Amino acid sequence: MLSSAAAAAVRAAAGSSAAVRGAHARILKEGLAHHAPIPAALVSAYAKSRLPDDLHLFDETPRRDIYLYSSLLAAVSRSASPELALPVLRRMLSADALRPDHFVIASVASVSARLRSLRLGRQLHAHFVASPYSGDDVVKSSLVDMYCKCGFPDDARKVFDSMGVKNSVMWTALVSGYASNGRGEEALQLFRSMPGRNLFAWTALISGLVKTGESVGAVELFVEMRRDGVRIDDAFVLSIVIGGSADLAAFVLGRQLHGSAMRLGFLSSMIVGNALIDMYSKCSDILSAREVSAGITFRDVISWTTMVVGEAQHGRAEEALALYDRMVLVGAKPNEVTFVGLIYACSHAGLVQKGRQLFESMKNDRSGHLLEAEELMTTMPYEPDEATWGALLSACKKYKDAEMCIRIADKLLELRPKDSSTYILLSNVYAVNGKWDFVAKVRKCMIGLEIRKEPGYSWIEAGKEFRLFHAGKCHLM
Repeated sequence: MLSSAAAAAVRAAAGSSAAVRGAHARILKEGLAHHAPIPAALVSAYAKSRLPDDLHLFDETPRRDIYLYSSLLAAVSRSASPELALPVLRRMLSADALRPDHFVIASVASVSARLRSLRLGRQLHAHFVASPYSGDDVVKSSLVDMYCKCGFPDDARKVFDSMGVKNSVMWTALVSGYASNGRGEEALQLFRSMPGRNLFAWTALISGLVKTGESVGAVELFVEMRRDGVRIDDAFVLSIVIGGSADLAAFVLGRQLHGSAMRLGFLSSMIVGNALIDMYSKCSDILSAREVSAGITFRDVISWTTMVVGEAQHGRAEEALALYDRMVLVGAKPNEVTFVGLIYACSHAGLVQKGRQLFESMKNDRSGHLLEAEELMTTMPYEPDEATWGALLSACKKYKDAEMCIRIADKLLELRPKDSSTYILLSNVYAVNGKWDFVAKVRKCMIGLEIRKEPGYSWIEAGKEFRLFHAGKCHLM
């Protein structure tokens, strides 16, 4: 009786770290910590505030039953580290020799969906079919979500068709699964056959179409939704359609959607504001983008970055840099997209030194994220020029990333096939890493192409200063 009352007190405290700790302390004092169902209640309560405490409590529990595992796995499946579920599952199956129940299976299916682990999901599905819980619709709903997120909507459809009760959540998940995986026509057919379509179903289909580049279809569907009188009481669907108009560079449509946002009272919404900034920037109306930005009540890193990139794309380097300074001043942490936009602005304005400083800042503040910058530069809507690649090459050279240096050097050589400095840097990178065969190949290539460094001068970099010096009539290479 005391155990049940204590467990109820723990559940009531869930969500507040201080309250959970207080209840836990009282339980320890009363000597009830290991009495069922208290351990499971504590694990669940701690999970709603801090997972490390949750795992520590789990490790200290002498008798771990299926209810305790179920509570922990449910917590991990919703946490920022879903991969932690895998060692917990192995421990349950081997060390404690417990068979997963339907709650455990549903939680692990959610984990495999978040990890995009089709292999784990299929293994789980096979176990589920052979288990006593094979008719459980809650597990089936988790499997539908897993197959959709792993890119196999047809398998999700098979599970969906086997369900006894198909609620609107399951219909929406399957529609979204087909749309998000580039199967727009099938998603639309399924959507048309869905009973009681609500805003979430419309949003899922529209979002999936925009995600896969079918923005025209998404906009047409939005118009149909409005004609059907579906009430828009959530800003998300509007932000998605505005994003679609940005992808199409459809300025008139974008302005109409801006008017809709105004009428619906969503202008202060951050996600709508961010979408409008992006739309106006891509439609070459940077002044309207600024007006929208000024009207956003609360700005996140996306708000700042979208505006920075917009200014950069329109050749307004000073404005982009001023925005960056304001962004840092208010405590917003720039990301890789912010830096790439700034580097682009600097390279086109001839601000080479400022570009180098920004990359140095990126290296110091976001050490190890140069790979993300490289990836973003290869996927930007505008082609990076020589100065932009050169700035990245300088940064990765300082960071001593040899493989990345070689990749960037290749990019530069495509743009400047007879630039001696790139060949020399490439040779030096190979030499530092002991790849002398490659050093010889680079030198041979330079000779074959008759590429020589201008004799007599070189430079060294000492801290933040560059020194030019005379070294003789030819390069020491």
